[in-house]
Amino acid sequence: MNRISVNVNGTVYEDEVEPRLLLVHHLRDRLGLTGIQIGCDTGNCGACTVDLDGMSAKSCLVLAVQADGCEVTTVQGLAQDCAQHPLQRSFHEQHAVQCGYCTHGMIMAARDLLRHNPDPGPQEIRHALKGNLCRCTGYQNIVKAVRAAAPGREASACVEESRT
Repeated sequence: MNRISVNVNGTVYEDEVEPRLLLVHHLRDRLGLTGIQIGCDTGNCGACTVDLDGMSAKSCLVLAVQADGCEVTTVQGLAQDCAQHPLQRSFHEQHAVQCGYCTHGMIMAARDLLRHNPDPGPQEIRHALKGNLCRCTGYQNIVKAVRAAAPGREASACVEESRT
């Protein structure tokens, strides 16, 4: 057993874990954060995507001991003061969910994209989400939701309006 300390959604958790325990299982089974889905356990589907020290990571590919001393943000950690994160709200408003299984991972991957590119085009969004699979929606509304939540969209909309 290894002792780890991980800051998850702003709370520090200390725990004894087996060296082979995956981060996804630690978050779901030990900490009760069931918003993280277990899809493939191979890193192919992206349902388990979290933010690990400021970078998007598939938690089924990370051992819990590797997260020792790290900061992890899950989809549950995005809401602030009971207000949904803009991506959470946009996915709802744009009907970017059907079964909802992939939604948490899609939102986390999209958040990572928007941190680096505040106004991505549809192709950039599709490229950034290529590691996250959805078998229900066809991705159209997911792309619309990410575009609608992009912080750079407001600025570019103002520029476009001033030109007309």
